[in-house]
Amino acid sequence: MKKKELDKNYTPRNSSMAENVEEMKNLGNQMENLRTNKELKEEYSKYPDPIQNKKEDKDLR
Repeated sequence: MKKKELDKNYTPRNSSMAENVEEMKNLGNQMENLRTNKELKEEYSKYPDPIQNKKEDKDLR
């Protein structure tokens, strides 16, 4: 089976987080509205996922 040949200047679409300034501003707005771990626990009785440091997370639960 022959692999598909790509142009030497080909750049995959997933090579950057945002492709333009408008998308970057949109992502910034989304990040501003993210709830903190403390807000998730107190207001929604939810816990952040995944637990990365079990020792520190025992204090949250």
